[in-house]
Amino acid sequence: MDRTVPSTASEEIELYIRTVYSLLRSTTDVQIKTLEEVHAGMNSSMHLDARASTLDTSAFLYALLRLPDCIFQVHFVVLGQSNLVFAQHGYTDLSNWRPVSARARRRRCYFNEKDTLACFIASRSDIDDIIPVLTAYQIEWNKLNYLLQRCPPELISPATLKSAETFSSLAMALEMSGEDLDRLWTVWGDDFIPNLQLIAKRVCSLRVRLLAGSLSEYWRATRSWWDTIEANCSDLLNRPVYFVSSNNHSLANLLSGFALQHKDELVSYLKEEESIELVEEWTDIEAHNAPSNMENFLYYVLKKYQQTTHGQPLIAGQLACEQKNGIQRILSEHSFDLEAQVIELCKLDIHTIDPRLNYKELSFLKHSDAMILNIDYPLGLSAYNILAKVAEHISGIQGIYVMGKSATLNGVRGDVIIPNVVQDEHSLNTYLFQNAFSATDVSPYLVYGTVLDNQKAVSVLGTFLQNPRVMDVIYREGYTDIEMEAGPYLSAIYEMSRPQRHPVNEIVNLYGAPFEIGILHYASDTPLSKGKNLGAGTLSYFGMDSTYATTVAILRKIFERERQRLSSG
Repeated sequence: MDRTVPSTASEEIELYIRTVYSLLRSTTDVQIKTLEEVHAGMNSSMHLDARASTLDTSAFLYALLRLPDCIFQVHFVVLGQSNLVFAQHGYTDLSNWRPVSARARRRRCYFNEKDTLACFIASRSDIDDIIPVLTAYQIEWNKLNYLLQRCPPELISPATLKSAETFSSLAMALEMSGEDLDRLWTVWGDDFIPNLQLIAKRVCSLRVRLLAGSLSEYWRATRSWWDTIEANCSDLLNRPVYFVSSNNHSLANLLSGFALQHKDELVSYLKEEESIELVEEWTDIEAHNAPSNMENFLYYVLKKYQQTTHGQPLIAGQLACEQKNGIQRILSEHSFDLEAQVIELCKLDIHTIDPRLNYKELSFLKHSDAMILNIDYPLGLSAYNILAKVAEHISGIQGIYVMGKSATLNGVRGDVIIPNVVQDEHSLNTYLFQNAFSATDVSPYLVYGTVLDNQKAVSVLGTFLQNPRVMDVIYREGYTDIEMEAGPYLSAIYEMSRPQRHPVNEIVNLYGAPFEIGILHYASDTPLSKGKNLGAGTLSYFGMDSTYATTVAILRKIFERERQRLSSG
C-alpha cells in the first residue's frame, strides 16, 4: 500500500503523501485532524488559504461538491475495493444502506443513515483524492463553526434571506464577501440556513479507515468490473473493438438521435418551466442569432427534463431507443462505479444520428462487425488497471481514444487541449506519441473555445497534490495541460505493444503503436487564476460545447478508421 512519491514532487507534498499512507496502514481509525497540519503545510494550489482564519470558500465548495450531501451527518468514512472486502471486515449489510452520490465526483458510496459513509475505491488515486477532500472539508467546516459561534443568532435564520441588507450583514459577520456567501447559498439552496445552523452547533471531527490497501485488491475489483461486462457482452472478445474513455451520455446522445426526435417536447418544456436565460438562448439559436449548437442545447435540456416528473418517462424511452440502435449500457455491480457502453456499429441508424457525424455516406456501417467499448472515464491510476484488464481479454483493439477534463495553464475554461507529450507522475515516465487528433479535427465543432494542439501534459497524482512551486516548474518546462488519466492509459498502451511491463522514470517512445491513439482534454479549470478551480463554478450548458466537440471528433475518427479497415479487407 506504500505510495511511491515522484521525485518531481515538492518536499511538502512528499511529506503529505508519506504521512497519509503511513497512517492508513493502521488497523484502527485515523483521525483526519492528524492530517490538518501537514495538509496546510503542502500549500496546495487548491487550498491556498488553509491556514487563514477566514473561510477558503473555493476549497470548501470544491470539497462539498465531491462529497455526498449526507456528509453533514457523517463521522466515520470507511474505504474498500469491493463488496467482498467490506463483508470480510464486518460490513455485510451494505445493500441495506442508502446509496448516495456527490454532485461532482462519481464514486459508489453508501450511508447507514446514522454516522458512517462507505466508499468504494478503484485505485490508490481514489485515496489521493478522498483524503485531501475530507481534510479540506473539515478544516473549512471548523473555521465556519468558529465564525458562526460569534455571529448574532438572528442572522442565522430564514429572515436573513429576505433582504439584501441582512444577507450582507451575515457576510460581514462571517468575514467573507457577499459573492462568496452567495456561492454557498447557490450550492445549498433551501438547506442554506439549516446547514449554517448545523455547522454552528458542532466541531467537525472525521475518522477514516482503509480496509484493504494491497494492489491485488484493486486488481480483484477491476476483474469483478470486467466480469460483469463480459457476462453481458461476450462478443467483445472476438470482434474488432474501438476503446473510448469519455462519459456515459455524449456518445449515446450523438448516436441514438433520441433528443433530436423529441425536439418539440423538449422545447415545450423549456418554454413552460425553464429559466429565462435558457429560453432566450433557444430563441437566439432558432433565429440564428447565437453561435450555439442546437443539438448540444437539446442534449442539455433532455437531461434537465428527465429530472422532472413529466420527463421521467423519457428515461425508459431513451434506453429503448439506444438498444434499438445497438447501444447497450452495462452497470458495474460488485465494485467501483464505472458504467460501460457497448455499441455495435452495424445497428446504428445513420438517418437519425447527429448531423455532424453524417458527413459522408455511412451505409458501409451496416456491414461492420466492429464495436465501440465506451467507459465512463475513471479517476487516475484506475485508468491503467482498467485498460490493462481490457487488453488482457480483447485482442482486436483498433484504436484507443481518451476524452477527459483538465486544468490549463495557458488557456481558458472551455478550450480543448491536444497533447503529444505526457509526463506521468505515477510511472515518472515521459511518453511521446502520435496523437490521432489535431486542431482541424475539433475546431469546426467548437463554438466558444480554442483548440490548442501540440501541447505537453502532466498526469498528476491528485487535484490537491500540487502547489505554486510545482506549478511554476511545470509551466517553465512547457507543460500546460494538467490532468490525471493520460499517463496511466499510456502505461497500459506500452504494455499492449511491448513484451514487458512499462518502465519507470524513462523517456518512452510510443510512435509506431499497432493501433491509433487519440487523447483530447477540455479545460475545466485555470489553476493559475486564484479561486478559479472547479469549486468556483461549473461549466453548465456552455461546458457541453467542448464536450461534444471532442466527442464528434472521436466518432468521426472511428467511422473513418472503420471505413478504411473494411475497404482494405
